[in-house]
This record gives sequence, structure tokens and C-alpha cells, in this order.
Amino acid sequence: MGYLLAFFFPFLSLMINGRIFSGIICLILQCTILGWFPAAIWAMLSLNNQRAEKRTRRIIKAIQENKQFA
Repeated sequence: MGYLLAFFFPFLSLMINGRIFSGIICLILQCTILGWFPAAIWAMLSLNNQRAEKRTRRIIKAIQENKQFA
């Protein structure tokens, strides 16, 4: 669902994820026909990076909890 939003409304996807300034720049870029495609790619990559950071934090937390039991 998030990637569909990032593809069709890139600026909205960035703003929902807390990147307000990036969302505004993306909206300006998206206003042109040629700029819409790079804006969509930017929003999808941003969403992917955010999810990767979340996974990494979860893995680090699990490793730290495992060290406490050892």
C-alpha cells in the first residue's frame, strides 16, 4: 500500500513519513511531467530506506537482548 502511495502521490508519501521539507521539494518536482517519474522513484527509495532502518533497529535490539541472557 505504501509503495502505491509513493508511486501515485510521491509528495504525500514523503510528508506522511515525516519528511515535510522533502515532500515540498518533491511536490515542486512533481508539478512537471518529466519530474513526476524521478519524484516517484525518490519517494519509493525513501520508503524503502525507512523500512530498512526499522528492520536494522529491530535486529540490533534483538541482539542486545540476547547478549543480556548470555
